[in-house]
Amino acid sequence: MAREPSIALKAIMPFSETRTKLRYSDTEDETPLIEEAERAEESSSGGRRRRPALTNASTSTVRTRPRNTAKARTINFHTSDKIKDKYPPNVIRNQKYNLITFFPLVLYEQFHVFINLYFLVVALSQFVPQLKIGYIITYFGPLCFVLVVTIGKEAYDDWKRYKRDKENNSQKYQILTKNGYKYIPSSKIRVGDMIVIHKDCRVPADVVLLRTTETSGACFIRTDQLDGETDWKLRIAVPFCQKLPSDESLLQIDADVYADSPSKDIHNFIGNFSKNIPGQVVPQVEPLNVENTLWMNTVLASGTAVGFVIYTGQETRAVMNTSHPETKIGLLDHEINKLSKILFIVTLLLSFVLIALNGFRGLWYIYLLRFLILFSSIIPIGLRVNLDMGKTVYGHQIMNDKEIPETIVRTSTIPEELGRIEYLLSDKTGTLTKNDMELKKLHMGTMSYATDTMDEITAQLEIAFGKRQDDVHARTMPRGWVAGKRRDITSRIRDIVLALALCHNVTPVEEDGEVTYQASSPDEVAIVKWTESVGLTLVFRDISEIHLRTRTGDILEFSILQLFPFTSETKRMGIVVKDNLTEEIVFYEKGADVVMSKIVQYNDWLDEECGNMAREGLRTLVVARKRLSEESYAEFEERFHEATISVSDRKAQEQSVVGSILEQDLELLGLTGVEDKLQDGVKSTLELLRNAGLRIWMLTGDKIETATCIAVSSKLVSRNQYIHTVQKLKSPEAAMDEMDVIQSNTDCCLVIDGESLQLFLEHFKNDFIELAVRLPVVVACRCSPTQKADITRLIKTYTKKRVLCIGDGGNDVSMIQAADVGVGIVGKEGKQASLAADFSITQFGHLTRLLLWHGRNSYKRSAKLAQFVIHRGLIISVIQAVFSSIFYFAPIALYQGLLMVGYSTVYTMAPVFSLVLDKDVSEDIAMMYPELYKELTKASRLEEYLLIM
Repeated sequence: MAREPSIALKAIMPFSETRTKLRYSDTEDETPLIEEAERAEESSSGGRRRRPALTNASTSTVRTRPRNTAKARTINFHTSDKIKDKYPPNVIRNQKYNLITFFPLVLYEQFHVFINLYFLVVALSQFVPQLKIGYIITYFGPLCFVLVVTIGKEAYDDWKRYKRDKENNSQKYQILTKNGYKYIPSSKIRVGDMIVIHKDCRVPADVVLLRTTETSGACFIRTDQLDGETDWKLRIAVPFCQKLPSDESLLQIDADVYADSPSKDIHNFIGNFSKNIPGQVVPQVEPLNVENTLWMNTVLASGTAVGFVIYTGQETRAVMNTSHPETKIGLLDHEINKLSKILFIVTLLLSFVLIALNGFRGLWYIYLLRFLILFSSIIPIGLRVNLDMGKTVYGHQIMNDKEIPETIVRTSTIPEELGRIEYLLSDKTGTLTKNDMELKKLHMGTMSYATDTMDEITAQLEIAFGKRQDDVHARTMPRGWVAGKRRDITSRIRDIVLALALCHNVTPVEEDGEVTYQASSPDEVAIVKWTESVGLTLVFRDISEIHLRTRTGDILEFSILQLFPFTSETKRMGIVVKDNLTEEIVFYEKGADVVMSKIVQYNDWLDEECGNMAREGLRTLVVARKRLSEESYAEFEERFHEATISVSDRKAQEQSVVGSILEQDLELLGLTGVEDKLQDGVKSTLELLRNAGLRIWMLTGDKIETATCIAVSSKLVSRNQYIHTVQKLKSPEAAMDEMDVIQSNTDCCLVIDGESLQLFLEHFKNDFIELAVRLPVVVACRCSPTQKADITRLIKTYTKKRVLCIGDGGNDVSMIQAADVGVGIVGKEGKQASLAADFSITQFGHLTRLLLWHGRNSYKRSAKLAQFVIHRGLIISVIQAVFSSIFYFAPIALYQGLLMVGYSTVYTMAPVFSLVLDKDVSEDIAMMYPELYKELTKASRLEEYLLIM
């Protein structure tokens, strides 16, 4: 079924074809392990057991069972059912309750609310003869109505979760057994099973990819339900298993899979595949990483695959990353809770005054309790139901607003918070900009090309690749070639364009006769599209080879020997390729200037040109290469393989080898400048929000020059506004000096890099935030996701104001979740931010209408509704107080029975509906005069009402 893997396949997954002896330190904590009795049991049942794959020859075969199973494990291909049962069942359960816990937990949650608890006590008091005032239904009716509505909603939501879980758990999957294939439900899948996954099917558990129907051993998966990213990702089968003639052959080999302990990290995995050879103590060991795995809830996008289950149920990445963030409670709800307690005190004082005016005669304490019951209508039990009804209406209006299509309300409890925002924290790429990349500039030291001169590059490439034999001669350099030697223009252009066409993770995918590029980064797609436009097209890519087509139709074939994907930690990616015609081996690397400038050969133009491009608003990438001899690459491959089979600190060891051999004295080829255009309406949106009184911060991972340029072009920075830049601070003293400068000019725009920001947060956190929140605009550059979240929390804590965060990528999720209101934009980076947010929109310009119209209306309506309901209760209580005063302070009810129930429901419902749909100004007025929004943030309407009351 599968052909012998090429050298490229062995290189990307550097598997060993020889016996490899592991260090003893690499064998620790490999659990759960099998005791002697279980080994004997497996032997008697036909399964051949031998020394665990990662056990050093000097260690004993008797191992102590671990204290828990959530640790690293070594799983044999013939693991017994008894061992499999020791791992968690593969059952998905997202329900909050079960039949036994539903009522206790729901009631506990409801009576945590002060109003509900108060009315429960009032209702129960009617069973005491001395305290009984009217019909018991008068008091239990409203409380039961509130509880039935709330409990019904909880039951319905939990029932929907149950239905989704049942659908997933009962989905049938094919597993491979010694008796052939059989179908079992997803909930019956266990660790050690071999499952068959078909195209467009959900992966039911975390598995190691053993085989695919593709002869190359590759397949694509979609991960949008796991991490929100919409691009397809490449996965690679275990080469040894891929070489087997059929899927059934997997049952005939004696092999182990070592998997590290369950983790939430979906981007990393450390494991080993061990083939046990009869007569040999030490097995063949082949390393496994995340490219060999399929995590639960991903979807197979191509072919059919066989996977070996390593984690199930609660130990899968998907379940471990399924967090249930704390329910966000709006400021209005906090104010109502506070007001309810104040009204209780008012009720108590009023009752005490009436008792005191009566001279504390008779059973005054009984009378005091009766007065408390009579005046209980001051505290509105129906307020929360009315507000929840209003919030449902507000959410429906937002999602059905044709002016902001595809807007989704994910948190229905805080729509009125949109009307009280005072700080807006925004990401840049994909939020203020389109994330629609286009390569605009190419600089190579003495030569620079822009959009209007790209034709020259095309012409030079036609010369360079015009004749295949000439091309071969040009690309075959003598081994004594000096990197710094001056080359002609044609060679230099050919080298950098070839580097850009090879150094990436882009894969061309043909669907319905059209070729599209799949990649995790829009930057890479933009660069590959540019190389196509100038005459070098990516036509084929798999795990082992890359094929490029020139304008003349010639195909350039390259073998992939190593691939080092981009990570946010390294900020660069690299690839080692071998020209199949010339057999020349070259290491290409591209990355951010801050890291590449330290590993390329000395030059006198890189820093200056990076700054120039950044000031033009372009995203820069530095491109470099290093030619490798057969000997030097063989040395690297040997050392790198030793690092890849380590189960201890594997990433660091791999990076150390790459840094010490490949990333030394790289030849600088050039610098690219990619433009990310502003979204439509960004300028007007920022201006309107600024006029509405919002203080706007931009938090980005981009460099200072690019962020400053975007801030100016988007009109985030006002015309003629002074921009104060703080960067590369090294000492607290320097930070203090900068704070003194900012203190003297609080009308400036502060632009600060991540390094300096961290210094401020570590040494002068409170002083810095106190100063920064007074500035009209702050732009923080080179920010990590953690720093973004920290800044959000600091502003919330220090100012006590409402903070809105908006972003579009996975690196914005922590910031969005830390904010009072999180808004996610569905962008090219995927849906991760959108799924984590309280509100999801499709473009930044929709934020204006969301805040100035819907936010303002939601808050004003909720505030007026709360005032009305409270006022309604005060009126009847005042009448009751007057009545009791006239009749010698007797605690006798003026209104009894259904009259009281109807007063707070049927008779006064018309104003409630009116207030929920009320508009004090038209849409045009609200959008034309954003200053109307500013009025809402000056003082709480409920606080004003309380003062009047």
